[in-house]
Amino acid sequence: MRIVALASGSGSNLQTVIDAVVAGTLDVEIAAVGADHPDAGALARAAAAGIETFVVDFSEFGDRADWNHALTVTTASYAPDYVLSSGFMRIAGEEFTTAFEGRYLNTHPALLPAFPGAHGVRDALRYGVKVTGCTVHIADSGVDTGPILAQAAVPVLDTDTEEALHERIKVQERHLLLTVLGELAAGRTPQDYVSRA
Repeated sequence: MRIVALASGSGSNLQTVIDAVVAGTLDVEIAAVGADHPDAGALARAAAAGIETFVVDFSEFGDRADWNHALTVTTASYAPDYVLSSGFMRIAGEEFTTAFEGRYLNTHPALLPAFPGAHGVRDALRYGVKVTGCTVHIADSGVDTGPILAQAAVPVLDTDTEEALHERIKVQERHLLLTVLGELAAGRTPQDYVSRA
């Protein structure tokens, strides 16, 4: 199973995938890692692992649609079976989500549909929930919307800070992501998850 991973940040989730591939516990080929700016730490992680990288720099495009088109064409050139949003902080537009319909995976540090957006952990704490968690879902052109494939719950402790809670969620998020990728690589389809729900 070929994947292209897209990232904006340090790439800690990506590193978990890379490590599993190198260890032989995940039967996935990472065809390329792309970013929306050249300083994304994920690019260095990929390069260190010998994985091809690309940048479709958002700041170089005057129009969001032009950027989205370039991202779509560049990603498609690697012929991925799935595209993984690994901390990719841009909302891909309709051209992209149509090109990879049913094949664009995203992880989110909350139990969607609760607490979508860039501050899922902070929002859960502010709301006062006793349980939050993480989600792996098929992304569409909305903000953290699309069919949910898998979720894992994480209790919120009275002593939690945003950082402490987020770190515990990340542990579950990485495990969940590897589980879903492994199942997809073994032949399970996104429809299998949705029909089971």
